[in-house]
Amino acid sequence: MATKKTAPSDYSESSIRVLKGLEPVKQRPGMYTRTENPLHIIQEVIDNASDEALGGYCKHITVTQNADGSVTVDDDGRGIPVGIHPEEGVPTVEIVFTRLHAGGKFDKGSGGAYAFSGGLHGVGVSVTNALSTRLEITVWREGGVHNLAFANGDLIEKISTRPIGRDDKKSGTRVTAWPDPTYFDSPAISQPELQRLLRSKAVLLPGVKVTLVNGKTGESQTWQYEQGLRGYLVECLAQATSTEPLIPLFEGEQYAGKDADGFAEGEGAAWVVAWTEDGGVVRESYVNLIPTSAGGTHESGLREGLFGAVKSFAEMHSLLPKGVKLLSEDVFARVSFVLSAKVLDPQFQGQIKERLNSRDAVKLVSTFVRPSLELWLNEHVEYGKKLADLVIKQAQSRLRSAQKVEKKKSSGVAVLPGKLTDCESNDVSRNEIFLVEGDSAGGSAKMGRDKEFQAILPLRGKVLNAWETERDRLFANNEIHDIAVAIGVDPHGKHDAPDLSNLRYGRICILSDADVDGSHIQVLLLTLFFKHFPKLIDHGHICIARPPLFRVDAPARGKKPAQKIYALDSGELVAIEDKLRKEGIKDGAWSISRFKGLGEMNAEQLWETTMNPDTRRLLPVALGDFDLAASEARFNMLMGKGEAAARRAWIEEHGNEAEADI
Repeated sequence: MATKKTAPSDYSESSIRVLKGLEPVKQRPGMYTRTENPLHIIQEVIDNASDEALGGYCKHITVTQNADGSVTVDDDGRGIPVGIHPEEGVPTVEIVFTRLHAGGKFDKGSGGAYAFSGGLHGVGVSVTNALSTRLEITVWREGGVHNLAFANGDLIEKISTRPIGRDDKKSGTRVTAWPDPTYFDSPAISQPELQRLLRSKAVLLPGVKVTLVNGKTGESQTWQYEQGLRGYLVECLAQATSTEPLIPLFEGEQYAGKDADGFAEGEGAAWVVAWTEDGGVVRESYVNLIPTSAGGTHESGLREGLFGAVKSFAEMHSLLPKGVKLLSEDVFARVSFVLSAKVLDPQFQGQIKERLNSRDAVKLVSTFVRPSLELWLNEHVEYGKKLADLVIKQAQSRLRSAQKVEKKKSSGVAVLPGKLTDCESNDVSRNEIFLVEGDSAGGSAKMGRDKEFQAILPLRGKVLNAWETERDRLFANNEIHDIAVAIGVDPHGKHDAPDLSNLRYGRICILSDADVDGSHIQVLLLTLFFKHFPKLIDHGHICIARPPLFRVDAPARGKKPAQKIYALDSGELVAIEDKLRKEGIKDGAWSISRFKGLGEMNAEQLWETTMNPDTRRLLPVALGDFDLAASEARFNMLMGKGEAAARRAWIEEHGNEAEADI
């Protein structure tokens, strides 16, 4: 057996480098910000000014693009605190610009500086500082004007203070940044994007004036919206479509009170919605004034609320033709909206905050939107009927499209497995099947699923290792036979051209326990698909569902009510515990439950965490760029029956790289 060569001189204690301060940002800027151009690092400064306005402390934000390429953001808020930090022993403003995960937005108690804000990762303006050749700060606060400066993230001019003069403003912050072009594809900030960003801030902050100044020409643009969301959507719709909205704009604003069940005081949303019969649609959403261009769970909550209200109205007035069943996409297809959600502790996907992931936001928004629209439709029945007519036409169009696909299918139909719980829809692009480990988990999945488009196929025990099984012997195994018949595709090789017209589900989701045995079942099923159904992987039909391993029962803190927080693995669990500590909860005040298997989760928990398209985290399986021969050799070593010796050697060499949740 070959021995592993070692090179102690190449890898020793001195090889381990600890990145301190802002070094992680400089080493991997793409993890913290967009690197196409410097807009996002300037947006971090604008967001800080907007948070002051959101709290009612700022009335005017000015952004100036200076002739030397720098950008200045000026506000008349309270000013960043400049006193000595009680724990760190340096001026607080210096900490804000030099330390990751530092800021007033982590203080979520009832006396916190920011009850609602977008900057919750704590990497905002510190990233701006790290990726700028120079950054200057002026703070007007507590009777003094305070100045300091940085170069490449390092302090070069310590804080200096002078009394506020007669012509000085009384409070506020001015930040001027010179973005370092070496970190960006282009040093030029997109003017349309910057204008759109500033205009949206003005829209979401009624009464606040937002000004953009061109330092080269002296020209300026000012936005100040008294009508807020309504005026913004009307203006955008005029540009996107030539037709008038089908019914008057549906707008509303609602926030949780002190005694709201399950929501923190002040959480809620403001929205304006329009339906048009043709032309483009306008869809913009925000969380605590942060633009969420990739949408997220707050948009899912809006869709759920609109769907529930329109469906209820149509059923109450007996408007649905026979055989037509409404789906949420029928209601949402012609919707334009501007949505502004307030979430106390938003969880974003990644550092650039393009998509909201907070599960509670679905229920938060839908709970407020649905009754409001339902009441409005029943008070304006004629408008309600016009909207229902539009939605029914969308549903009929969808059904006709699905029937066209059905006609292409073979007339011969195999007898479906008896333990398959099928879905009702014929829309292959929307349908999904869950291959579930065990009958008990299958029972929870059946009760928790959306029977309209989700099918459940429970699997008994571990599936056969099909790596060395001949194709014509596959159906001797009952589990593999049931999988093939359920999905409607026959086994094939990587060079074959199988008939996929009988495919019954657009997504085939592997759902197993979040433990070692569950991972083994995933490997066996992925081996089956890689070897005998490769075209399903090629076309993106295979996915892995990711159930949580832990549940944290967190007590109420500040404005936040008691919560059940789910963690996929021990890494997420540690992050959740760290966050609870930062929120002022003492160790031991929360309880942790570990799911031994899917069967321990009730139907509601399984739906919320793993099956609901709005809140789950589904992992698509793709082949990517790889050496097919090398990959097959690796599969053969791992799954081949005669490869025990090679497999053992490989495990001995790489076993310590695996991490287990226990």
